[in-house]
Amino acid sequence: MEDNYEKYAVAVIIVFGALIVGGLMAAGLSMGDRPAFLWALGGGFFGWLSGFSVLFDRPRIYGGLIIVSAGFCIASIVALVT
Repeated sequence: MEDNYEKYAVAVIIVFGALIVGGLMAAGLSMGDRPAFLWALGGGFFGWLSGFSVLFDRPRIYGGLIIVSAGFCIASIVALVT
């Protein structure tokens, strides 16, 4: 089996960058909700940062960053709903 971490790292960076930053930040901007926008920005940043831990083969750091990113995204959704 080939260990090609670069493809997975780039996929993680693109998915979190495009979906979280693009979707949640756009929702925050269109609703005029600054905290939701900033929470989404934080979630996208930590998701993007997790791609580098895949690249350097650090699974525990990757898991931690994904949990932090998910927390930020949940906070953004809660800020949009309330």
